Amino acid sequence: MKSIAIFGSTGSIGTNTLAVIARHPDRYRVQTLVAHAQIELLWAQIIQFAPRIVGVADPIAAVALRARLHAEMTDKRLCPEVVTDPIALAALAADPMVDCVVAAIVGVAGLASTWSAVCAGKQVLLANKESLVAAGQLMMTAARASGATILPIDSEHNAIFQCLPSGVSPPDAVLKLVLTASGGPFRSLPLSDFADIKPADACRHPNWRMGPKISVDSATMMNKGLEVIEAAWLFSMPPDRIEVVVHPQSVIHSMVQYADGSMLAQLGRPDMRTPIAHALAWPERIESGVAPLDLCAVSGLQFEAPDVQRFPCLSLAFQAIEQGGAAPLVLNAANEIAVAAFLDHKLNFQQIPQLIEATLDAALMGTEPIAPESIEAVLHQDALARSLAQSLLMKIASSAKKSTPATEHPT
Repeated sequence: MKSIAIFGSTGSIGTNTLAVIARHPDRYRVQTLVAHAQIELLWAQIIQFAPRIVGVADPIAAVALRARLHAEMTDKRLCPEVVTDPIALAALAADPMVDCVVAAIVGVAGLASTWSAVCAGKQVLLANKESLVAAGQLMMTAARASGATILPIDSEHNAIFQCLPSGVSPPDAVLKLVLTASGGPFRSLPLSDFADIKPADACRHPNWRMGPKISVDSATMMNKGLEVIEAAWLFSMPPDRIEVVVHPQSVIHSMVQYADGSMLAQLGRPDMRTPIAHALAWPERIESGVAPLDLCAVSGLQFEAPDVQRFPCLSLAFQAIEQGGAAPLVLNAANEIAVAAFLDHKLNFQQIPQLIEATLDAALMGTEPIAPESIEAVLHQDALARSLAQSLLMKIASSAKKSTPATEHPT
């Protein structure tokens, strides 16, 4: 039995992971569930999987969960311990009773627990790409020192992992990693309509069911930019040997190009249970609950180069990884602020890349971007970048209101 801790259990990755685990009760036992504040869903997970420890990041939600456990859990021996202190929550990832940690908390909020798991030498199923974007060098160095195994469960990185020989860093025979992108909901939307994009539109992904932050990242293609940075660290690949192609059908999840002219691709339905099941059982294979891909039903596979005018966030990400140092960290922090502001109707869709670029320019100001040398330094620089982005947000939002006539984009 492999003992599992899931950080972000009520999110898309967490719920899909539990769906796979439920199919294999003889192989996996849920030791720990960590969520933010979705108590109703977390309660259902507690009843079904009987974890020994539950982490709740929101203190008010934690109080409500403890009260419900006390009132409704008839067999008190089955009551899990409820943890809410941030330091204690991160430490759960290093629990000696845990074999495998699923790192599925969105954003830098998942950095501390991922770091804890890596330093403890755990098998880490990584969906929290921001951990490598903000602290890639530190994470990979710590993994080598502790013996941790990092297995990607983002569909694109998992596809590359499957297409590489033995699933490790690519040899010289690998020419290029090719990340596929659906193009999101606005791939063919006229640029003239971008000013009228609303959060609900950006969260309506054509192929994948995801949370609001990742859905917006997909709509701007920043998600793909962050994946480029993550792939560079995961597979020790220079960014100039990583390519992004738009593939609207989301059937090919990514590809590896070899020196002999071969190109290997991993295909499957757009369902996160496939990469999750692959990583959970690696190096074995288990049933995931996903129906086999019917090639005859696939009408055609389309590929095109990403439109950088339409998706400037992708160019910003490539620029950040080429600059190196703290630039990817600043990029990610500014993006998190920009996306949150857009979802809160404080920025329009086109202002997301504007805020990110302005923050990068102001934070670096032509200086050499020095990489932080500790996780504490990462969190400190992240906080500074967020503060800077917040101050620039007000200027960008207010300048747009002053320069745009009220009748030009009626609500």
